[in-house]
Amino acid sequence: QVQLVESGGGLVQPGGSLRLSCAASGFTFSRYVMSWYRQAPGKERELVAAITSYGGRANYADSVKVRFTISRDNAKNTVYLQMNSLEPEDTAVYYCNAKWATIGLEYWGQGTQVTVSS
Repeated sequence: QVQLVESGGGLVQPGGSLRLSCAASGFTFSRYVMSWYRQAPGKERELVAAITSYGGRANYADSVKVRFTISRDNAKNTVYLQMNSLEPEDTAVYYCNAKWATIGLEYWGQGTQVTVSS
């Protein structure tokens, strides 16, 4: 059974930091590109960051470059999103995504709420 379980969300003040984790099971984690998406109320889901299967390359949305860092530990089947200098505009539900485009497989986590507010 495929599972992506996010954790680490919560309420943080502007300028603060959070580290999201996504624990994967039920599939060959190291073969998948892992991404974080987010969806704010009334907005479409957007890609925040993605990292290649063995972590050699990462890309970021312009709005989070420099502030966020995506990483993965294939030994632990876990992907992380370190979020620094958080802004109210970062408030959203953050979703973990696993994708192996070559064979057309994609999985989503249930999401974790991040709220940036004073």
